[in-house]
Amino acid sequence: MKKHNFSTHIKTLGLCALISFTACKEESQQQNDDVAMSDNILLQEWTGPYQGVPAFDKMKVEDIKEAMEIGMELGLKDIEAIANNPEPPTFENTIVAMERSAEELDRVSRYYGIFSSNVSSPEFRAIQAELAPKLSDYQSKISQNEKLFQRIKAVYDASQKTPLGDQEQRVVDLTYKQFEMNGANLDAAKKARYAEINKELSSLYTKFSNNVLHDEENYVTYLNKDQLGGLSDGFIKSAAKIATDKGHEGKYAITNTRSSMDPFLTYSTNRELRKQVWENYYSRGDNGDEYDNNQIIAEILKLRKERVALLGYDNYAEWRLQDRMAKTPENAMDLMLKVWPAATARVKEEVADMQAVANENGDNITIEPWDYRYYAEKVRKKKYDLDSDEVKQYLQLDKLTEAMFFVAGELFNYKFTPVEEGSVPVFNEDVNVWEVTDKDSGKHIGLWYLDPFAREGKRSGAWATTYRSYTSFDGETNVLASNNSNFVKPAPGEAVLVSWDDATTFFHEFGHALHFFAADVKYPTLQGGVRDYTEFQSQLLERWLSTDKVINQFLVHHETGKPMPAELVEKIKKASTFNQGFGTTEYLASALIDMKLHLADPTNIDIDKFERETLDELGMPKELPMRHRTPHFGHVFSGEGYATAYYGYMWADVLTSDASEAFAEAPGGFYDEAVAEKLVKYLFAPRNAMDPAEAYRLFRGRDAKIEALMRDRGFPVPQN
Repeated sequence: MKKHNFSTHIKTLGLCALISFTACKEESQQQNDDVAMSDNILLQEWTGPYQGVPAFDKMKVEDIKEAMEIGMELGLKDIEAIANNPEPPTFENTIVAMERSAEELDRVSRYYGIFSSNVSSPEFRAIQAELAPKLSDYQSKISQNEKLFQRIKAVYDASQKTPLGDQEQRVVDLTYKQFEMNGANLDAAKKARYAEINKELSSLYTKFSNNVLHDEENYVTYLNKDQLGGLSDGFIKSAAKIATDKGHEGKYAITNTRSSMDPFLTYSTNRELRKQVWENYYSRGDNGDEYDNNQIIAEILKLRKERVALLGYDNYAEWRLQDRMAKTPENAMDLMLKVWPAATARVKEEVADMQAVANENGDNITIEPWDYRYYAEKVRKKKYDLDSDEVKQYLQLDKLTEAMFFVAGELFNYKFTPVEEGSVPVFNEDVNVWEVTDKDSGKHIGLWYLDPFAREGKRSGAWATTYRSYTSFDGETNVLASNNSNFVKPAPGEAVLVSWDDATTFFHEFGHALHFFAADVKYPTLQGGVRDYTEFQSQLLERWLSTDKVINQFLVHHETGKPMPAELVEKIKKASTFNQGFGTTEYLASALIDMKLHLADPTNIDIDKFERETLDELGMPKELPMRHRTPHFGHVFSGEGYATAYYGYMWADVLTSDASEAFAEAPGGFYDEAVAEKLVKYLFAPRNAMDPAEAYRLFRGRDAKIEALMRDRGFPVPQN
């Protein structure tokens, strides 16, 4: 979607999905004297201000392999010590000890994640491919440690008779469930096969991800000066700089990423070039060469099905969703299929409007997928007299950042202050850092890192991550959180202007950061999230972008400094449901394909054929593609974080729409103090320390209703 790869956190399994690193497991406090054996900077305890910070300025690719291997070795020593403890198993000597384990690997994983997502290189990718099966082995040695599991089971069984405190019980339940779901109860032969499957999958995930990155880096469209029709001055200057940086002086580069593709398809008057850029983007991983991902996906699906069959499940989706809010694939499909007909019906209306405009212009074309954004923009101007490029003049990245800080201050009482230059190491000169404090008491809460611009070696999209999260079981830790975007870097002296959609995504990712900062949990495992719930908080924060306080104070013209005119604001609000057919359908198509692929028999599956035939059966409009076509669907095939879980954005959006109505109905609107207090207390602070459904009921007084979502999107509201 607009978003990121927010990987699942489970402390009990030693490390999280480092292959697609984002919000990973939390920093523990235990020291391990063995680390002194190595002078590798990536293993060393963080030093400096703010409880210590990562030495991003000193990290080198050549250090990562040794550091990861030593980190895994030390992590396994911690686990063996717990498993072989001669004392009877207790919450303290088993569960808490696991929460403290693998401190060194935790530290290295932060650097590994940066190398993987933000500053990748061919050298790192080779190391990543070598480490992937080793990381899988490490996971298996923990999840299949029989002595360890028996200790966990003993603590779990005892807690069923004599319950622990709320957070302690939640940690025990989550830990036991994760071990159970990952094969702890299998016999020796099945455990061996389970581990082997995980190792095979880890290599496939890495190869899939690197193939997509290859196609993003190598399919660049270079334009001449006479091919720039319709493009804005700012976009042209950025494209010229990118081309120069790539050794093509005098040309203009359209890179194969959404941040470059999207505005080009919206404004370029050259239809053939629009088609070329569209095909490059939507063919990533699907070019029939050595970087093609179709066979890799087929292998992934077979291995996933075989693995869950060892546990007695009919399909991967059934296994995956048991601990999600949806609980079953049927429930997830039911939600999606309730919205799908309204979304595709709206697409037909949108296409009819676009075709009418094309006909009026005498363009003599039939709307194709590479025309959708271009003609949608013309319809927007005609219907609402709303020019996206005019709106963009009021959306400066720096002012949007200030707006987010303002919202955080109003709702969370946070203050953001830039740190002294050079006081906190960063991995790239574009990264900036702020200190986060409580506005009233001045209490230090943490640091916020922002890495805003696209560059070679950085994966596409936008995401949030933590380098350290709040826990209190071993003394309070501060939070080191990061937001990462792929805005096109402007030419020197030019303002960074973004689209309304990109501004919304910027607020969304900041919502994840606020979720990290607001966390009030004792144990690292409770920092994890339920996949179809964790997007809710960030989707909800998007709503503050369009509040009057933000618009009036921070959406000012980048040249004149004048606030956005009231008539333009009114046009934006009137057009709020514009193009919802496109937005909802392209997303839902990806979510439905994700689920249907994992419910299908993967034997001899032809991925391209399956995608094409399934979309035909669903009645997918031919005028637009899936948001993420299967061969580059990194959410689902570069790891397991979103596998059969991409529906979760819509599940969370039902909560978002319903919760936003709670603010809209309150006396103080979106800045109502009483509702904001409940927002922080029940929706942000608990993380995974309580059941999400119960947390939402505490906030709203009832379960969420789909009617709010339909109203939000301007779709017909189903009648009971």
